[in-house]
Amino acid sequence: MQITRRLEFDAGHRIPDHQSQCRHLHGHRYAIEITLSGEIIAISGAPANGMVMDFSEIKSLARRHLVDAWDHAFLVYRGDVAVVDFLATLSGHKTVLLDAVPTAENLAACAFATLDAVYRDNYGNHLRLERLRLYETPNCWADAQRSDLNRN
Repeated sequence: MQITRRLEFDAGHRIPDHQSQCRHLHGHRYAIEITLSGEIIAISGAPANGMVMDFSEIKSLARRHLVDAWDHAFLVYRGDVAVVDFLATLSGHKTVLLDAVPTAENLAACAFATLDAVYRDNYGNHLRLERLRLYETPNCWADAQRSDLNRN
């Protein structure tokens, strides 16, 4: 069985080598969809009876391990030195340094890697992260899938 939980957050970024508008500092209302697979829990009296995982727990874990860090932050490639240096001059600015250019594809892969262990078999029902879909806009998204990332 697969289940999916969607969360939204706001963040800024730029794609330094882009040949169009995305090379400028700008922001998005991102959405992230977390798809988990697992067996339906069948333990009478258990809070998650009849579920793969409680949707509120999916949200809580995603917020704690990823979304709260990225929400209202500037997601910047650490090699984008001019922007990194500029953001450092803003006292108290929320900046997340990344090892890759913050494209939708790289952000989805990074988010998948961050959350993969978080959801692994939490209930003894073979729970695991299968897909993480990151929407940069309502019409543009990237999928990081277990099958594409060669993860067990």
